[in-house]
Amino acid sequence: MNILHLDTNHPLLIEALQKTGFTNVEEYIASKEAVEKIIHKFDGVVIRSRFKIDKQFMDAAKNLKFIARVGAGLDSIDEAYAAQKRIELIAAPEGNRNAVGEHTLGMLLSLFNRLNKANWEVKSGIWNREGNRGVELDGKVVGIIGYGNMGKAFAKKLKGFNCTVLCCDILEDVGNKNATQVSFQTLFDMVDVVSLHTPWTPLTDKMVNTEFIEKFKKPFWLLNTARGKSVVTEDLVKALKSGKILGAGLDVLEYEKSSFEALFTHEVPPALKELIAMDNVLLSPHIAGWTVESKEKLALTIVEKILETFPPKKQ
Repeated sequence: MNILHLDTNHPLLIEALQKTGFTNVEEYIASKEAVEKIIHKFDGVVIRSRFKIDKQFMDAAKNLKFIARVGAGLDSIDEAYAAQKRIELIAAPEGNRNAVGEHTLGMLLSLFNRLNKANWEVKSGIWNREGNRGVELDGKVVGIIGYGNMGKAFAKKLKGFNCTVLCCDILEDVGNKNATQVSFQTLFDMVDVVSLHTPWTPLTDKMVNTEFIEKFKKPFWLLNTARGKSVVTEDLVKALKSGKILGAGLDVLEYEKSSFEALFTHEVPPALKELIAMDNVLLSPHIAGWTVESKEKLALTIVEKILETFPPKKQ
């Protein structure tokens, strides 16, 4: 089988595929239009998030058997059309779930202990102990929205902090020993912290808006290491100003480009300017799953799934 690689990944990915007899072609620069002119030559595509795999692309890929995305989600791929074309879709949420769990916990603890603010104040010659008094995770109620690979990994990291962990998901019976599945109403009534671990879908698009935020009984902390478009920035800023949201840890932002590689390529929207200036907001550039270890794990997971689905023929 011939595989076209459209993004750089850990070298182990291509090395492992080559050892099992796959032919690998690397094309990291050509435009989507240029790729569409050659894609008919390939049986498989390996991509991260360089561009969207849409109907036009798949129509040009007349021999395509699979698309492997080296990442957790498939929202950059037209899944319905791929199913119609009988193209196998492969992702690797197992590969970076631990990294996402650790990053989310790190953001939460940093927010609770005001580490970002305190760090910059000390470096600026300000020694403000009372102004940086923290709060403890012990005894808090953490609500996880989306209890798949990422949500479960975060819940596992919370063990040992003596906090109550609840989860909500569109699927039934996904709770486990680390989190109790509850209704959204129970979540609204009880939580101190909300952490998003959902894919982008029509249901999650702009999910966290003013109407959603006002349903919570108590002021709460918000974490988002999932998809930026799930949170309406303007409504988040309003809630931060009013105190309804106590602080936010955001690894993803509403204004990200689809490639996840750019944000400040155009004029910064007013709401984002306000968000950036807030000292109770912690931001990172979509790197929750972006560790040295996860890069290798993602590559090996993709190889394993390709080989499971298309085992090499025995000589």
